[in-house]
Amino acid sequence: MFDQINGLPVHALVLHAAVVFVPLLALAAIVYALVPRWRSKLGWAAIFLAVVAPLSTYAAVASGGKLRDRLAGMGMQGEAMEKIDDHMGYGQLTLWVALALGVVTLVMVILTLRRPARRLPLVGDIAFAVVMIALAAASGYFVFKTGDTGAQAVWGS
Repeated sequence: MFDQINGLPVHALVLHAAVVFVPLLALAAIVYALVPRWRSKLGWAAIFLAVVAPLSTYAAVASGGKLRDRLAGMGMQGEAMEKIDDHMGYGQLTLWVALALGVVTLVMVILTLRRPARRLPLVGDIAFAVVMIALAAASGYFVFKTGDTGAQAVWGS
């Protein structure tokens, strides 16, 4: 399922979804956490992104694993395989951070969904904001590192 479509590696086709949806989730989470008056308008997008970003990242990781297996079966080894393994390590971290950000964002949206002011008690609002911003920053970092190591593996010298 995650190997090939019409002879092309699925990874090359699905990785772009993760590259788009994870940063969008990070941005939505930050705005949702910091601007309570926008929560009523942003809630549906935050829910959508909290589900789609981790799923697209999972598809990229799973298809990347299949591509690595295919390349190893074709005899790739040495420094090139080390670069791919480094890239895969960052991809796994991106998946876990995106999943954590998705879960925390979903919980925040659900907890504030029916509140008239769309706010939790101050301590809860601040705690969720801190966690969401930290996870958003981490997800941005790991998306960058995953993309950079992948580009270096493919296009580097």
